[in-house]
Amino acid sequence: MSLSDTHRTIDAIWRIESAKLIAVLTRIVRDIGLAEDLAHDALVIALEQWSQNGIPNNPGAWLMTTAKRRAIDLIRRNKLRDQKYSEVARNTDLYTEDDMDHNLDGEIGDDLLRLIFMTCHPVLPQEGRVALTLRLLCGLTTDEIARSFLAAEATIAQRIVRAKRTLRDKDIPFEVPAGEELTDRLSTVLEVIYLMFNEGYSATSGNQWIRPLICQEALRLGRVLAEIVPYEPEVHGLVALMEIQSSRFKTRVNSRGEPVLLMDQNRAEWDQLLIRRGLKALDRSRKLGRPFGPYSLQAAISACHAKAPTAAETDWIRIVALYEALSRVLPSPIVELNRAVAVSMAFGPAFGLQIVDMLGNESSLKGYHLLPSVRGDLLVKLGRFDEARKEFEHAASMTRNERERELLLKRAAECNSAH
Repeated sequence: MSLSDTHRTIDAIWRIESAKLIAVLTRIVRDIGLAEDLAHDALVIALEQWSQNGIPNNPGAWLMTTAKRRAIDLIRRNKLRDQKYSEVARNTDLYTEDDMDHNLDGEIGDDLLRLIFMTCHPVLPQEGRVALTLRLLCGLTTDEIARSFLAAEATIAQRIVRAKRTLRDKDIPFEVPAGEELTDRLSTVLEVIYLMFNEGYSATSGNQWIRPLICQEALRLGRVLAEIVPYEPEVHGLVALMEIQSSRFKTRVNSRGEPVLLMDQNRAEWDQLLIRRGLKALDRSRKLGRPFGPYSLQAAISACHAKAPTAAETDWIRIVALYEALSRVLPSPIVELNRAVAVSMAFGPAFGLQIVDMLGNESSLKGYHLLPSVRGDLLVKLGRFDEARKEFEHAASMTRNERERELLLKRAAECNSAH
């Protein structure tokens, strides 16, 4: 394996393992900023050693062991150490390759949930909570987070720095809260898990269209939350959404790793167990007797696709109605863009294009590649291939995901041959 290949592999491993490392280290040192630094120290050591000696059989266990050793060494060197810190250092076992897998669903998994609640503490502003949690839980760069929120990278970087400093200065506990305190933080926690799942479902950047492990972790955290707060319908709504969306993973890419769009997917290969689990979770949300919130509404939209045996049998009229409801609960240009797609499927591409054209003046969508992508798709359906080609090329120039760029350029090329 070449040095560049090794570095790419290490980067992929880091994206998978970094959240677990930071969660466990935060439990040990009780400082998120310091935990992130220690995790990066382990990454630097990995870059040095793995480039020379090769990647170990269980890189996650190797990184965890190295990071925890660094944490324990730091605690022992700390001039202000007291009996509490010494005891933590003595009682913190190192993970071996044999017991790493066993711990993923137990102690480490619980630490991830504690980390989310810690970073979603109300002492932080809403924007800071979400940005910091995405950085730590998904391993996203500030640039990737900025693109997700259509914000400046410098703004996101400042939010993350301030959030880490505030959590340290306020000595926020590393725990899952109870009672009203849990309820107060729940909406932000749900938002973070939702964004975490979305990043795995459609990666912001890189050479992979999907990152299933991130989705699996988000879904696992959602299921845990549903047991902790079974009386909250939106928790079940989010779980339902993630279950149903996860059912499509096998069909979202082909054998070459290329994206396969929803209407082209082989629905016979959708995971029926996950669909049944999702529909059951949606039913639990409905039975709690409150109006659907944004996650339950999105789950209901996904359920329409899941219940349709073929793309042609999709109930687009109901999906349009659900998007109308979603736009009232969660007004957003992105929701409007999705509604435009549904309108085009239910009533024709000309009606969808009218909505998309009205969104062209939305400043928040100026850097959003799916706006020209959707417009290009509607123009193709209207036979306006030259205009469509330009839209696909524009969208391709904006996306940071290599697989998505290839797809958009392929669609642009198809417009040329459609004449």
